Amino acid sequence: MNATRILTLVFGAVAIGLAYFLFSDIKADIDLQKKIKVTEKAVIERLKTIREAEIAYQSVYGEYSGNWDTLKAFADTGSVFIIQKTEHIKQLAYGAEEVTIEVDTLDKIALRDTIFTPSKFPNFDPSKLNRIPGSSKDFSIWAGHVKKGNNEVAVFEVKDIDPVDPTRKESNQIYSRKPLRIGSRTDVTTAGNFE
Repeated sequence: MNATRILTLVFGAVAIGLAYFLFSDIKADIDLQKKIKVTEKAVIERLKTIREAEIAYQSVYGEYSGNWDTLKAFADTGSVFIIQKTEHIKQLAYGAEEVTIEVDTLDKIALRDTIFTPSKFPNFDPSKLNRIPGSSKDFSIWAGHVKKGNNEVAVFEVKDIDPVDPTRKESNQIYSRKPLRIGSRTDVTTAGNFE
C-alpha cells in the first residue's frame, strides 16, 4: 500500500468518527429540546389545575392554601356554593337611590362536578396535584397576604423547583425565563409566567 491510500483510509475513518460524534451531539440536543417542550407543557397544565383549585379554595375560605395536603383534600372532596345575588333599588324622595343587595345560598356542588370535570381536566388526580410532571419532586407552594393600599390581600405562589430546561433559573432577568410558576409573593395575581 502506498502512503496516499493509507492517509485516505485514516482520514476517511477520522471523518466518519467526527460525523458520528457531530450527529450524536446534534441528536442529543434535539431530543433534549423535545423533552423540554413536552415536560413544560405538562407542568403548565398542572399549574393551571393548581390555579383552579387555589381560586376555588379562596372563594370558599377567603384565602389561599399554602399546604399541599389541605389543597389536595379540598380538590378531592371540596364543594363550592351556588349563590344568587338580588339587587333592590328604592327611589328616595329627593332623587337619590338606595341599593340593597340580598345574597342567597342556593346549593353547593362538588368541585369534581363543576371545576374538575372530565371534559376540562381528563386526567385529574388530586393526589398528584403537588407533583412536578417528569420529576420526583413537589412544586413549592406558598400562601400569605400583601398590603395593597390599606387592605391586606390574599396571595399565593406555586413554583417549579426542578425545571427540566437548564436555562430556567431564578437569576434570569426576564420573568418568563424564570422557573415556571403561577401567582406571586408580591403582586395580586393568579397569572403564570408562561402566559
